[in-house]
Amino acid sequence: MLAWALYDWANSAFATTVMAGFFPVFFQKFWSVDVTPTGTTSRLGYGNAVAGLVIALLAPILGAIADRGGRRKQFMFAWTLLGVAATGALYLVGHGQWFAALALFAVGTIGFNGGVVFNDSLLLDVAQPQELDRVSAFGYSLGYLGGGLLFLINVVMVSKPALFGFASSAQAVQASFVTVAVWWLLFTLPMMRWVREQQSGPHLSFGAAIGVGFRELRNTIVHLRQYRTVVMFLFAYWFYIDGVNTIIKMAVNYGTALGLDTNSLLTALLVTQFVGFPSALLFGWLGDRIGAQRGILIGLVVYVFITVYAYFLNTETEFFVLAVAVGFVQGGVQCLSRSLFGRLVPEGKNAEFFGFYNMMGKFATVLGPLLIAVVAALTNNERASIVSLVILFAIGGVLLWRVRLTPPAA
Repeated sequence: MLAWALYDWANSAFATTVMAGFFPVFFQKFWSVDVTPTGTTSRLGYGNAVAGLVIALLAPILGAIADRGGRRKQFMFAWTLLGVAATGALYLVGHGQWFAALALFAVGTIGFNGGVVFNDSLLLDVAQPQELDRVSAFGYSLGYLGGGLLFLINVVMVSKPALFGFASSAQAVQASFVTVAVWWLLFTLPMMRWVREQQSGPHLSFGAAIGVGFRELRNTIVHLRQYRTVVMFLFAYWFYIDGVNTIIKMAVNYGTALGLDTNSLLTALLVTQFVGFPSALLFGWLGDRIGAQRGILIGLVVYVFITVYAYFLNTETEFFVLAVAVGFVQGGVQCLSRSLFGRLVPEGKNAEFFGFYNMMGKFATVLGPLLIAVVAALTNNERASIVSLVILFAIGGVLLWRVRLTPPAA
C-alpha cells in the first residue's frame, strides 16, 4: 500500500510546483510577455484544454489494452517518463518563448494524467473493498505532503536564489522544474518494484492485447446500459471535477492577474498543500462513517461558497482564507471520488473503467480552462470567469445526489 501511495507523493510535485505554482506565474512574467494578463490567461487555458483533450481521448483505449495485457504498471511508467522528460526540458526554454513553454507544459500534463489513469486503477490491487476510502485518502494525503515539501524547498530556492548558487530568481524557477523531474522519477520506483498487479485472465502479448482491448472497449461502449450507475456517476464527476481541477490550475494565475503579490500567492499555495494533508485523511474517515457519496456532496457545497468568495477577493489575506478553504476540501473530493468509483468498477475492467473515469475528468479539464479562457477574453474580467465555475459544482452535485450505489455486474 505504501509503495502505491508513494506515486501520489511522486507526481504531486508536478501538480504543485509546476501546474499550480511556478508555471502560471513564470509563464506570465517570463515567457508570455508580449500580451496582457488576460491574453496570458487565455493562452494558459487553451494549453490546458488541448492537453486534457489528448489524454481524454487516449485514456479508455489504453486502459482497455493494459487490462488485457497485464501491463498497467508499464503503461504508468511510460507516461511518467514522458512527463518527467517534458518537465525537465522546461529548464531550457528561454525568455519570451511562450509557445515552447506551453507545448512542454501540455506534454508534461499529458504524461502526468496518463500515469494517474493507471495508478488509480491499481488501487483495486492494493486495497480490499472496505479499505478503499482510507487507502485512497492515504494516497492523496501523502501527495499533499510530498508535493508540499518539495514546493517548500522550491519556494525557498526562488526567494533566496544566492543561497543555492543561482544568479536570479528566474534561474531558480527553471532549476525547480529539474528538481520536480528528479523527484517524480525517483519516488515512482517503489511502485514499480513492490506493487504486484493482479492479472485477470490470460497474459497476452502487446499485439494481442491491442486487438482484445479494442474489442472489449467497443463492447463496453455498446453495452453501457448495463452500467447505468457508472454512467450517472461519470456524468456527475465530469461536471464537479471540472471545477476542482480548474481552480487548482488557475488559482495562482487568477491572483496574479488581480495584482496580488506573487510571493504571497505561492505561500498560500503551500498552505493549501499542508492543510490538504490532514484534510484528505479526515475525508477518508468521513467516507467510512457517512459514505463517500455524502462526503463528496459536503465538499461540493463548500466549493460553491469558495467560488463565490473568490469573485469578491481583493487582498492577499483573503487569498489565504481561500487557500485554507480549498485545502480543506480539495483532497477530500478527489480521494472519495476515486474510492467511490472503485466500488462501481466491474471485475477485470480496472484500467478500462478508470480510463473512462479519467477521460471524464480530462474532458472536464477541457471545458473548465476553455470556459475560463473564453469568458476572460469576452468580458476582459477575471472575476466573471472564475465565478462561472459555480454552475459546474451545482450540476455535478445534483447528478451525484441522484446516483444509486449498486455495483454493476461484470
